[in-house]
Amino acid sequence: METVNETASKNAEEFGFHAGDIVQEWLWDDDVSESIRQKIMTLTGEDLVDEDYGSAVDGVIIWWRDGDDEDALSDTIVDAHSVLGEDGPLWVLTPKPGRPGAASSVTVQSAAKTAGMNAATPLTVSEDWNGIHLRAFGKGK
Repeated sequence: METVNETASKNAEEFGFHAGDIVQEWLWDDDVSESIRQKIMTLTGEDLVDEDYGSAVDGVIIWWRDGDDEDALSDTIVDAHSVLGEDGPLWVLTPKPGRPGAASSVTVQSAAKTAGMNAATPLTVSEDWNGIHLRAFGKGK
């Protein structure tokens, strides 16, 4: 029997995206999880758009790896949040500990704080990636 969390993970529902949502992805590279991307596109029924997309979006995922500049992550969070609709989900996805590019959640939390955001506890979103949900300061659950 599957647990609720396993089921949500299989369908990308933990991200908070919905059918019809436009989700923007930042810092895509060839190491990202195609299964996460496919699950999001299946859930929303829409293709992911890149950081050059010219309109407001309903959700954001940022692929971030250790070795990338923390200040650059803060700037990316600010840029991504600026095109995000009211209360849209914003996630930073990082390789899990022990994987190449694994980033400390403390680093992500620090970058989020600099960008005016709170970072939640990391959530396993695939075999190789964790997700950290960000919220603007002052926003409740």
